[in-house]
Amino acid sequence: MMRKLALTLAATAALAAGGTVATVVPSGASTPADSTASAAVTPACVNADLKASYRARDAGAGHQYGVIRLRNVSDHACTTGGYGGLSYVGGGDGTQIGAAADRDKGKVRTIVLQPGQRAVSLVDAVDANNYPRRTCRPRAVDGFRVYIPNETVSQFVKHRTVGCANTDVHLLGHKPYRKAG
Repeated sequence: MMRKLALTLAATAALAAGGTVATVVPSGASTPADSTASAAVTPACVNADLKASYRARDAGAGHQYGVIRLRNVSDHACTTGGYGGLSYVGGGDGTQIGAAADRDKGKVRTIVLQPGQRAVSLVDAVDANNYPRRTCRPRAVDGFRVYIPNETVSQFVKHRTVGCANTDVHLLGHKPYRKAG
């Protein structure tokens, strides 16, 4: 037990110092493929590791539903999870249109993404036409600004629609990321 604690502390210190940690498994031992234990020694995903995209899924009652997908485009496994950031942008220059997305309730978990694997966040977009023009102040939207969880650099994802310039009108909601399956 003490040896395991010492190894865990050493791995944590190496990661904190910007290093990497290899997992050594004795022959014949089993390893959980997607466990919190493997997440502890797998580096966090950074913006360059993941490529964001949007896929529309369904619509009804003044809402459009879809998913923001984050695909691991790196050559190594990395961890992500929880909420990212999401907002509409427009004006041809990335200017935010209206309020950022609300965080809809959901289970937050840590996800290990192997190269090529995806995580998804369900998106609920309310149709701007549900609001009076005077309240909404409609604006053309070029797409989404997407922040992966725990990152400060964003990605642009093309998605033409109409948003509301009024930041008191909340059109977007999204759930925490989960592993695509």
